[in-house]
Amino acid sequence: MSAATRATPTGIERPFALEEIIVSKTDLKGHITYANDIFVRVSGYEEHELIGQPHAVIRHPEMPRAVFKLLWDTVESGRELFAYVNNMARNGDHYWVLAHVTPSYDREGKIVGYHSNRRVPEKSALAKVIPLYDALRAAERRHSDRKDGLVASTAMLEGVLAQAGMSYHEWVWTL
Repeated sequence: MSAATRATPTGIERPFALEEIIVSKTDLKGHITYANDIFVRVSGYEEHELIGQPHAVIRHPEMPRAVFKLLWDTVESGRELFAYVNNMARNGDHYWVLAHVTPSYDREGKIVGYHSNRRVPEKSALAKVIPLYDALRAAERRHSDRKDGLVASTAMLEGVLAQAGMSYHEWVWTL
């Protein structure tokens, strides 16, 4: 399931029902420790193929890296985040989600992993998310160095949000 063996995006959207919630848990490094039946079915992987794998196994290559940087920076600091994410199933189909990612704590209050619930997003929200994400990915691709691309994409995202006068978290709730 390495990046070299991953499927090519098909451009076909893989639906799941409005009432379904995809659930996963990861360790501190983002390796999957739990996947519910809906996650298994929608992703197209078997449960045993998901457990122990980096959550990035379902990352769609057209997802802006700046959004994942924001996500990781937020949850590693102990805060929750709602984010629109385009995932890729085993066969290359994609499925958009509105993810709610939270840190998981032990009894002493130490972060021990992360928990994510994902729902079907509103199509009207995606109509605003997709053009922004396309622009972020274009900013990333303009740089041959991946780090420079991430810096450019992050700066663009921060600029868009600053112009709107809100955080990403707040922006998500305006959609």
